[in-house]
Amino acid sequence: MINGRTRLHVVANGTMTGQRYIDEFLLPHVRLFLGAVGDKFVFMDDNATCHRTLAVQDCLDIEGFQRLVWPARSPDLNFIENVWVLWEGKLLV
Repeated sequence: MINGRTRLHVVANGTMTGQRYIDEFLLPHVRLFLGAVGDKFVFMDDNATCHRTLAVQDCLDIEGFQRLVWPARSPDLNFIENVWVLWEGKLLV
């Protein structure tokens, strides 16, 4: 898991809310990286609405996550956003 690969986490049913993001992703998965990597661990997500809730921000603060902050609406800085756009176009064809 620390070698840069994790299992794919699929949100099968419903909507990803801030609390669901905490319960299903941050605490059970991301916290393991923080414990294994220690002070050099930097957490990066994007500006999805569920990532920016007050509950998520509080959780990240309480858990001691050092975060990489992204400016709003900056797909040029987040390469994966461009990949998703390309994939979406291919999937719709």
